[in-house]
Amino acid sequence: MAKTNKTGKGEDKKTEKKIDVFPMGDRVLVKPEDATDERSAGGIIIPDTARKEKPERGEVIAVGEGKRTDKGELVPVRVKVGDTIMFSKYGFDEIKINDEDYYIVAEANILAIIK
Repeated sequence: MAKTNKTGKGEDKKTEKKIDVFPMGDRVLVKPEDATDERSAGGIIIPDTARKEKPERGEVIAVGEGKRTDKGELVPVRVKVGDTIMFSKYGFDEIKINDEDYYIVAEANILAIIK
């Protein structure tokens, strides 16, 4: 659902739902990228439903406090909210929040930050 901003210029902004999920330790909450249709080299359109693979990229929505060392020191997570990340293909747990799919990914399963 979109709403018009106060300037009246008709600019649409998406209304975001508040998410009250806080990952524990060195885990992050990720909104996976939407699967889109792909076009093969021969021009054939491959719908997202034909792909059996899960997305390996997504946007960080929430970040845990970090991991504790053996000495009790806190090592913060190196990604921040809003980062787009690439993660291991099977290195996440799927959850549903407000009827939308999200992943909880441990920092060890994050492969890269995409700029």
